[in-house]
Amino acid sequence: MASGGLAPAVVHARGDSGPWLQAPTVTRAGSDLGNLYPFVQGQANRSTFELSFLRPEVTNLRRWQPTARAKVLEHLSYAPPRVTQKPQLVRQTDKGDYVEEYLTFQTTPDLRVPAYVLVPKRAQLPAPGVVVMQSHDGIYLWGKEKLVESAQEHPNLTAFKQRSYAGKSIADELARRGYVVIAIDMFYWGERRMVLDDDPPAYRERPLTMTDQEIRAFNQRASQGESLVGRSLFTAGITWPGVVLWDDIRTLDYLAARPDVDRNRLGCVGLSVGGYRSFLLAALDERIKAAVDVGWMTSFGSQIKQHVINTVGLSFHINGLYRYMDMPDLAALIAPRAVLVINGSQDRLFALDGVKAAFDKIARCYVKAAAPGRSRCRLYDAPHEFNLEMQAEAWEWLGRWV
Repeated sequence: MASGGLAPAVVHARGDSGPWLQAPTVTRAGSDLGNLYPFVQGQANRSTFELSFLRPEVTNLRRWQPTARAKVLEHLSYAPPRVTQKPQLVRQTDKGDYVEEYLTFQTTPDLRVPAYVLVPKRAQLPAPGVVVMQSHDGIYLWGKEKLVESAQEHPNLTAFKQRSYAGKSIADELARRGYVVIAIDMFYWGERRMVLDDDPPAYRERPLTMTDQEIRAFNQRASQGESLVGRSLFTAGITWPGVVLWDDIRTLDYLAARPDVDRNRLGCVGLSVGGYRSFLLAALDERIKAAVDVGWMTSFGSQIKQHVINTVGLSFHINGLYRYMDMPDLAALIAPRAVLVINGSQDRLFALDGVKAAFDKIARCYVKAAAPGRSRCRLYDAPHEFNLEMQAEAWEWLGRWV
């Protein structure tokens, strides 16, 4: 299997993953921006990526990384004080091959985050640890539940897992393979979803009797509310991706501090915005030995014409960073540690030329870092999903490097 570049595609087609995951089937002849497009694209095209590792004057990876990482953190505009995490175990459930813990811990003075931790029963402890990150999907009612098995799972959630994860709960799959796995709710999802004062009981309690119509109505409102939440965070002087990525770093802190986890063997994996978060966590935190990013990679400049509307949301876009680095440039912050990036050629969320350009840049970053065998970029003949073939490759990758 090829490493460090655009490997041969694996044929797998299973139909559309759902209307909320894909760009509109009817597109305009030009840009979604109409007459404003030339100006906006022109600004993007002027970027010289002045902090890219691939610039000829940059010759030392280790000297470049602290400056580039500091620039990313600066543009997140969020650096709350570190606090004692004070984990609180709520319940513990024997799931056969592993023990499931439901707990909460502090990530900031203001936030206590709910999490599932899955501890394998047959693994030699301390075992390697993996942070598993939920997808976006336009489904806000559930977060970490998208990744973890439940004896009482809403049929709507089960159907979603079938579309996006081939019916698998990937946190449990990894626990069965011997990893201690943690999954949290991303801010605005699951138990951290936005609930309004006059919301009906179904929105507050998420009962199994909740109808598909109620679920669609909640998710539609949450989608429309992203703009308000993002603008409100800006007004407060912080950014949404700052909140998200800080939570992810503090989640890694908690996982690494557990006595049943080998802190020298840590990885991360996710689909969609979870893939984005996995890529960024590895870029920002050198404790990650291997990352898997599924369904979120592109050159941002290629998205502007027609693909921003369904991809570049306020919940994860790092404002102003494109002047300094493109998304694939951040791979050099991971190097020489291992990263696997997977996209689908049928994924209409991304301009295919942007995906291929990003894959090429990641490969060039790793060649310059003298670690070409530690990056792999794969384009599957598939839509926006984490199918069984992708999962097999991801688990092989984590098994090799973590």
